[in-house]
Amino acid sequence: MEMDSLPNGNSTIPTTTIPTTTPSTALSSKLTQLTESLKLEHQFLRVPFEHYKKTIRTNHRAVEKEVSSVISVVNDAADSDISNDDAVQHLTSLVSRLQGLKRKLEEGSRTENLQAQRCRARIDHLESADAENLSEWNNMRMKRILVDYMLRMSYYDTGLKLAESSDMLDLVDIDVFLESKRVIDALQKREVAPALAWCADNKSRLKKSKSKFEFQLRLQEYVELVRAEDHLRAITYARKYLAPWAATHMKEMQRVFAIVAFKSNPECAVYKVFFEPKQWDYLVEQFKQEFCRLYGMTLEPLLNIFLQAGLSALKTPYCYEDDCTKEDPLSQESFRKLALPLPYSKQHHSKLVCYITKELMDTENPPQVLPNGYVYSTKALEEMAKRNDGKITCPRTGLVCNYSEVVKAFIS
Repeated sequence: MEMDSLPNGNSTIPTTTIPTTTPSTALSSKLTQLTESLKLEHQFLRVPFEHYKKTIRTNHRAVEKEVSSVISVVNDAADSDISNDDAVQHLTSLVSRLQGLKRKLEEGSRTENLQAQRCRARIDHLESADAENLSEWNNMRMKRILVDYMLRMSYYDTGLKLAESSDMLDLVDIDVFLESKRVIDALQKREVAPALAWCADNKSRLKKSKSKFEFQLRLQEYVELVRAEDHLRAITYARKYLAPWAATHMKEMQRVFAIVAFKSNPECAVYKVFFEPKQWDYLVEQFKQEFCRLYGMTLEPLLNIFLQAGLSALKTPYCYEDDCTKEDPLSQESFRKLALPLPYSKQHHSKLVCYITKELMDTENPPQVLPNGYVYSTKALEEMAKRNDGKITCPRTGLVCNYSEVVKAFIS
């Protein structure tokens, strides 16, 4: 339902009537609020758990590879006729490799323990929330959301300082985002090697989600070879790294293979797009999305999601008018942009709020109309008249009149 503003610019905005509550009712309300809040903490537990699982998989693969190699060497040595000196040398080499494996296992075990400890700390944090410390817990939650936003926006140092000063390093994912930072920094320098290494580490999961990210990286590397006019290497590279993707990405490959016939700055728009610098920005954004999916994060920062939830209750057509009051968050361009994809709030009951006192105008404090048509609350006008010997000054136009000249307004 659309709501129009009155002549004085007072918008009809929603307000909440606060009923009289008993301590037991207030406690029940807090518990309900807490329960609903905890339902939103999926990412809070999912990210460290996914990181923990990834570390376990990485350590397991490293151990399997090293043990398999050692066993293979032992079998080869057993099947061949070698002298005692050679046998001793082989065994010494194997012992050295096994000692190196032991060190890796110890280091991996420490990392796993730290990550398990982080998961435990987050569970304890959620369990510590109750009605008594709800305000303090919500304050900590707000700081977590701010750190999440800073890390996503690449303000790593600021996010780290806030986490350290609030003693919540175990409650935020700084190490996870630092992992992404290395790849993002490399892509911004037009280097794909770290991103390809990341794809190799997460190959099975990316394949399961049908990700195109690795293909896009290979495609961009091919384009860079064509840009450098190293056509022979470009063709060799395409045969080795792009041909395996032919079954699923034939259309894109047919287009990109044609660019080898052009110079690095073709006139045709279909092929020119491959050489534009924004392709690297696209890769950065695509990596961020794949990274978030891999760890079970929301694609949008949590701060944006929470702000949009609030703005969805405030957004009305009046918010986008020129005379929208400054008290309305949607009078600011940044909030308007954030609320752009949101639907208008559906208000069944509208209320009038006084421009002077910001208080509700109702039967107890009815609206009154000045001779110039502007409307204010009775309370505000009475207080003004007492201070000015019965004179009323309109704060919007400067009109001065007697209190006896104002007329009570009736709302149906």
